[in-house]
Amino acid sequence: MAIRNVVQVGDDILRKKCFEVENFDEKLSQLLDDMKDTVRKEDGAGLAAPQVGVLRRVVVVDVKEGFYEFVNPVIVEAKGKQTGYEGCLSVRGKRGVVTRPLVVKVEYSDRKGKRKKLVARGFFARAVCHELDHLDGILYTDRAETVEQVKE
Repeated sequence: MAIRNVVQVGDDILRKKCFEVENFDEKLSQLLDDMKDTVRKEDGAGLAAPQVGVLRRVVVVDVKEGFYEFVNPVIVEAKGKQTGYEGCLSVRGKRGVVTRPLVVKVEYSDRKGKRKKLVARGFFARAVCHELDHLDGILYTDRAETVEQVKE
């Protein structure tokens, strides 16, 4: 396992659409393990593969509900609305007010390729939506009503 460098806003990779994962192998497992180590070190709520320079549809989310790994995730249902602040490990020193669904149903594969379904609510749903946006080259700042500097 290793800590990977988090790509920062301005790098073109953050604006590209990611490719589906086809090989559920040791390379994927290593990527997921490294992403988990990286998000823990950075004290974030989630991380998407393009944020560590890999154009694959892979996301990890670490919230009070636990640590989740999503491979080839798709939101199949969304309900309600919530508005709140978001930040991003790839957009340091800023935060913005973003409206997201309150509840999302996600279909995805685990690291071994087994298809799964999950319902995420509240902050968990916000984190899932934020990270899945990264897979299509979308940053929270694209959806934000306001963006402001954060004093560090």
